[in-house]
Amino acid sequence: MGCDWSAFLSVWTERALRSRMEPMKKVARMLRAHEELLMNWFRAKGEVSSGAVEGLNNKIRVVTRRSYGFRTYKAMEMALYHNLGKLPEPECSHRFC
Repeated sequence: MGCDWSAFLSVWTERALRSRMEPMKKVARMLRAHEELLMNWFRAKGEVSSGAVEGLNNKIRVVTRRSYGFRTYKAMEMALYHNLGKLPEPECSHRFC
């Protein structure tokens, strides 16, 4: 016997939006805004591994941690491109004034 998660989410958000608790309303609005993506997880039923995404997030955290000494966001962005995508650096990475 399965559960219709879409119907459950719809009923729950409807009730939460009718409540007087603003934090619950905020969560309900957020869930409704992302409903399609949430339902994708239930449709996949564990067939899709999030290992690749978690690995990418970990690499981003490591590069960001190493980038604390950079003075601009642009420098950190270039470090991310260089480490994650093996992409070529832009022609001019520094401004000389």
